Amino acid sequence: MEFGSFLVSLGTSFVIFVVLMLLFTWLSRKSGNAPIYYPNRILKGLEPWEGTSLTRNPFAWMREALTSSEQDVVNLSGVDTAVHFVFLSTVLGIFACSGLLLLPTLLPLAATDHNLKNTKNGTDTTSKGTFSQLDNLSMANITKKSPRLWAFLGAVYWISLVTYFFLWKAYKHVSTLRAQALMSTDVKPEQFAILVRDMPSPPDGQTQKEFIDSYFREIYPETFYRSLVATENSKVNKIWGKLEGYKKKLARAEAILAATNNRPTNKTGLCGLVGKQVDSIEYYTELINESVANLETEQKAVLAEKQQTAAVVFFTTRVAAASAAQSLHCQMVDKWTVTEAPEPRELLWQNLNIKLFSRIIRQYVIYFFVALTILFYMIPIAFVSAVTTLENLQKIIPFIKPIVEITAIRTILESFLPQIALLVFLAMLPKLLLFLSKAEGIPAQSHAIRAASGKYFYFSVFNVFIGVTLAGTLFNTVKDIAKNPKLDMVINLLATSLPKSATFFLTYVSLKFFIGYGLELSRIIPLIIFHLKKKYVCKTEAEVKEAWYPGDLSYATRVPGDLLILTITFCYSVIAPLILIFGITYFGLGWLVLRNQALKVYVPSYESYGRMWPHIHQRILAALFLFQVVMFGYLGAKTFFYTALVIPLIITSLIFGYVCRQKFYGGFRHTALEVACRELKQSPDLEEIFRAYIPHSLSSHKPEEHEFKGAMSRYQDFNAIAGV
Repeated sequence: MEFGSFLVSLGTSFVIFVVLMLLFTWLSRKSGNAPIYYPNRILKGLEPWEGTSLTRNPFAWMREALTSSEQDVVNLSGVDTAVHFVFLSTVLGIFACSGLLLLPTLLPLAATDHNLKNTKNGTDTTSKGTFSQLDNLSMANITKKSPRLWAFLGAVYWISLVTYFFLWKAYKHVSTLRAQALMSTDVKPEQFAILVRDMPSPPDGQTQKEFIDSYFREIYPETFYRSLVATENSKVNKIWGKLEGYKKKLARAEAILAATNNRPTNKTGLCGLVGKQVDSIEYYTELINESVANLETEQKAVLAEKQQTAAVVFFTTRVAAASAAQSLHCQMVDKWTVTEAPEPRELLWQNLNIKLFSRIIRQYVIYFFVALTILFYMIPIAFVSAVTTLENLQKIIPFIKPIVEITAIRTILESFLPQIALLVFLAMLPKLLLFLSKAEGIPAQSHAIRAASGKYFYFSVFNVFIGVTLAGTLFNTVKDIAKNPKLDMVINLLATSLPKSATFFLTYVSLKFFIGYGLELSRIIPLIIFHLKKKYVCKTEAEVKEAWYPGDLSYATRVPGDLLILTITFCYSVIAPLILIFGITYFGLGWLVLRNQALKVYVPSYESYGRMWPHIHQRILAALFLFQVVMFGYLGAKTFFYTALVIPLIITSLIFGYVCRQKFYGGFRHTALEVACRELKQSPDLEEIFRAYIPHSLSSHKPEEHEFKGAMSRYQDFNAIAGV
């Protein structure tokens, strides 16, 4: 990419962000848009603009985000969200401290050397104009065997030491944050329960429930309360789902009657498009009555005949539950497997009956399938990254040459085409990885999201970082390598491919933080969808609530996306130090934008009390390890005699990861008894705790409305006051 194209890309992205920020400032002040920009506050029963400024200052939201405390985030969005901000601030600290030393040191050293100029007329693969002016500020401009390489080696040590310091500090902080949340005096159902799997078959004459009750009552005679045996619920869930659908359609028909004074009708065939014409209210009332009768019959059959070898077991105290979750209950590892129970809302009931060895086999099979997926995606992504350069496109599609020769079009295509193609490819993957993670037999939604996030991270590193770095170079030089397959040429190829991709990744990161966070802040797309649905589709309160409900932060894609930027910034921080500025901007702006969204927009769908942090910590270390390996190879390609001094850093990273896991991870895997023994402000209602885990399809009472409870009436009262 030429330097002019890079500036156009950066400038265009910045202008788009400013426009989107101004749109956010204007649109978020309109009362009719409150459910889009303040849903979290509305659901908490707070006024949308309480404690905020209604000024037209487009930077007011930044001040509000900066002045908010970590406890504000915990109160409004939970511990998991607060831990995500620890991640963002930790990485921001690493890059800021690294940049303070590297930018004023390495940039002058690179700019005043003459490697690129000296090789201009040589045989080096960089001689054909493949480097832009930006590369004069990178390590590519350092002459081989130059003593200046000592400074770059020192930079590798500095970044590594800074990372160790911030990661250790962050792990301690998150551990404290998790402990404080678990020591809360509030009653939380999951702290009184354990999850039991791999139960053996009951003796003759006993049901599964009688067997598990007698087993745990014998071990915990004073603290065992009762058990909830998992059942095969596929049929009852289907009936319950249809019943809920009929209720929504009946409510919609009644709303239409109230608004128009005309009784609505519908056809009974496919999607209401064919079949007999009937009165909607009478029709859906009849279907509801039939479904209720079928549901009650199936519930009795499920509870009596479809009990499975898994259960949630409840105790009278938090200490008893925490102690039981950490104990070995059977001599054989594949019997009576016990873990802490997840929250009721995130339990994956369909996975509980999967046996231990089956889970292990599933895990390895899925890992193998994911590895194949990574390799499969490597081919199209590498092809896209290579082909979407204008030079290669003109070779493949000659007739577009007159079009791309137009300066304005050429500049725009060079600025955005490869990056947009890459983002589109990546957007297709997360749902597949989440599905595969659940197929492993994981019992909780949060655990499945962590597993999917890990798969997505490694996919991104292999396909985006490694694939894009090598693809373009290999595409252009494969003929030369075939003619002259010498080892020194291959090494030279790998060495030159890294700095040549630096400009691409600078543009990629800027596109992510300017346009990505601009769309995140402005919420233009959710706003348009909400108003279209509200005007043309929604007839009932429930439909309006569904139209504006925001969901959570989507950790399955957000965390690996941030970790990819972290990996790119790490690996180019010494080779092309300018990327540190972009990394600092990405995580700094991300902290501000997401702080606003966490306090006002997103509603957590579960709470795992920071269980994502060990996963994040491990991937940050993996990125650091990759950075150290890359620098070992690149310094070697520069024929720097003291390259071997990087090896102690690689070993230190492995030792650091091991020490952190031994010291901190146990507190995330289990709840410490010193944490669980804290007094509660009121005695727990054990029956209410038990009922919290009953699936809605098996509940004999009307389910709670969960997060929506009371929110819509609050929204209506607000609109009435505002005159909307």
